[in-house]
Amino acid sequence: MNLHEYQGKQILQQHGVVIQRGLVAYNADEAVDKAKRLAQETGTKFWVVKAQIHAGGRGKGGGVKLAKSIDEVREKADAIIGMDLITPQTPPQGKRVHKVLIAEDMYYPGPSEPSEFYMSVLLDRATGRNIIMYSTEGGMDIEEVAEKTPEKIYKEPIDPRVGLRPFQCNKVATNLGLSGKAKKEMAKFVAALYKAYEGCDAAMFEINPVLKTSDDRIAAVDAKVRLDGNALYRHPDYVEMRDKSEEDPIEVEAGEAGLNYVKLDGNVGCMVNGAGLAMATMDIIKLSGGEPANFLDVGGTADAARVEKAFRIILKDPRVKAILVNIFGGIVRCDRVAQGVVDAYKNIGDIPVPIIVRLQGTNAEEAKQLIDNSGLKVLSAVALQEAADRVKEVLA
Repeated sequence: MNLHEYQGKQILQQHGVVIQRGLVAYNADEAVDKAKRLAQETGTKFWVVKAQIHAGGRGKGGGVKLAKSIDEVREKADAIIGMDLITPQTPPQGKRVHKVLIAEDMYYPGPSEPSEFYMSVLLDRATGRNIIMYSTEGGMDIEEVAEKTPEKIYKEPIDPRVGLRPFQCNKVATNLGLSGKAKKEMAKFVAALYKAYEGCDAAMFEINPVLKTSDDRIAAVDAKVRLDGNALYRHPDYVEMRDKSEEDPIEVEAGEAGLNYVKLDGNVGCMVNGAGLAMATMDIIKLSGGEPANFLDVGGTADAARVEKAFRIILKDPRVKAILVNIFGGIVRCDRVAQGVVDAYKNIGDIPVPIIVRLQGTNAEEAKQLIDNSGLKVLSAVALQEAADRVKEVLA
């Protein structure tokens, strides 16, 4: 589950991470009120108006603006709220901005120059260990840094048996070229950040930039946080942070129906039971010359109502040119699934795309007969290769 910047910062602050403070506003008048309040609480003379959407690169799209007066706060908040913000991480049409974060300015003058760093905490799937990834090139796309100057990216693996050790925190600060007070503050920052990552069962923390201020404070100026959805039962307060308006509406609908659905960019819809079979099904589609339009796992109770709902969700994607139903009948009998397909087809009416149904397992032959004798425009298959050939035929 992705969080907005202000929500991610709330979690960081709860675990002792120093953050750039800010207040959320939903319109220009509220932005002015929050800016005045922030000035009283922090003493800031300027404000940063930041669009709150689930995407990075907001500054490049015009979603982050510096305001040097209260009038500019109103002007910039009014311009950002309601805009369709387009960044490298949004759909082509962009994302509508419904709120902004009014944040304190931390780039104030002082005895030294401010510096920006990149830092993230995530799981390295190759080693099965959490890592802290960091760089002196803060404020830039980490992908660009990795491509052009990979030597500037450091990785610190964490041994799960002992956790993050103090010497590792000092190592991170040293590699970032810090010394004195700034080095000590960075070591504290790293320790608190990792504590927050583990404490909230996060899938990823990305802080870009981590700022060294002109007076050698270390703070998170941005926060991109993704929580592990499988662990949310342990954090009911975080569940309340979910912003469904930022998610794909089809995926939200599928989730509410108990279906595991992820929208992709292809032309062949998939309906399967089991994640492993779903991956194999997407491979079949690609080998047959198509591209999977989605990942959809109906689970072990593929009854008529569930199958019908899955069909309706798949058909919401206008790019779908065919649907492949690939079910292994272990817990659920194939003939029951087949009957569900037939009933769903009749309830929906005329489905405008070809449907290939491959059922294997308990009562697979009976299921094939049910499909073949239904009189519907449904093609049946038993073998995996047969299903692949059918996909190729309907796409030709």
